[in-house]
Amino acid sequence: MRLAASLFVLAALSIPPAAQAADVAAGKAIFDATCHNCHSLSVGVNEVGPSLWHIVGRPSATAQGYMYSDALKNLHREWTVEELDAYLEKPRKDVHGAQMYFKGLPKEKDRQNVIAYLLSQQ
Repeated sequence: MRLAASLFVLAALSIPPAAQAADVAAGKAIFDATCHNCHSLSVGVNEVGPSLWHIVGRPSATAQGYMYSDALKNLHREWTVEELDAYLEKPRKDVHGAQMYFKGLPKEKDRQNVIAYLLSQQ
């Protein structure tokens, strides 16, 4: 029990403050309405877009079996909370040549909520 509590505290400390203050339920609702039709949160299940399972901390363009655009193949980033926030704001501005048709989430709080939801699924 003590080990589990310690691990929970360490995990909470590793999440940036903006994501800690976010609303996971609101993030799930946004994800379900805007992301879920193209992305899965299941391991190895790619759809129109790549699986977003364990996206936070993962190097870009590394979902097994997904055919990425050249823009994402050449990105060479790690999907940190900050990188995801910038990308989700306006994907085609952040990554020129990205093929994702999603226009982005202009509201910072919406992006924080989605990222918190993604973190909760890891």
